[in-house]
Amino acid sequence: MRNYLLLFILVAGYSVQAQISDPKATEFYEPVPPKVKPGAQLGEAPEDAIILLGSGADASEWVSSSSGGDAEWNTEGDALVVKPGAGNISTRRKFGDMQLHVEWRSPNEPGKEGQGRGNSGIFLQDRYEVQVLESEGSDTYTNGQAGSIYKQTPPLVNALKPMGDWQSYDIIYTAPRFNADGILIRPAYVTLLMNGVVVQNNFEIKGPTEYIGLPHYVAHGDDVITLQDHSNEVAYRNIWVREL
Repeated sequence: MRNYLLLFILVAGYSVQAQISDPKATEFYEPVPPKVKPGAQLGEAPEDAIILLGSGADASEWVSSSSGGDAEWNTEGDALVVKPGAGNISTRRKFGDMQLHVEWRSPNEPGKEGQGRGNSGIFLQDRYEVQVLESEGSDTYTNGQAGSIYKQTPPLVNALKPMGDWQSYDIIYTAPRFNADGILIRPAYVTLLMNGVVVQNNFEIKGPTEYIGLPHYVAHGDDVITLQDHSNEVAYRNIWVREL
């Protein structure tokens, strides 16, 4: 029966194809994609982006993750710099599917190694960590180096610039979906470009990125973006997001 059904589908498809002789039959003109003006330079926010960190290191879009009060990190020009011991900071707004641009710079710490060197992280929906680390010329576990989805998968390549240079991450994120009973029906996916190079290609996130143990999804909705205080003075600038 299955073979007969397959044959019917193939014959029917051929029949439809054979009947289409006008190229306009496969053209459509609506909906028309809206026009969005891109940034003038690479990495500059397009006109429909939400600016999370712009000129003057305005931290008004960020709060302390623990207290909910003002973010207590330091400012340096247009950059917001981790203040060791101040704790993580999170966006005031919550997000789901998104395009996220982040620029970061590790401090000059040649005497430190592994996870102790330029360590921070970008947590999508406060759960799924894209690792920030100065892992150029420093040994650590590969699923914990810069560009990894922490403890789940290493980057496809290491596209870091030298220590102390500004790095850029462009993240395309699709949030997980849960049914009314809280059961996962579609996992989260992430694509990551490091300095313009694809280092994660539509990777299926296995659940929250755990330091110890295996990941396991728990139902949630839109949530904040969190930047990690890992006791290294990592700087961030030019952060913007587009909701998808």
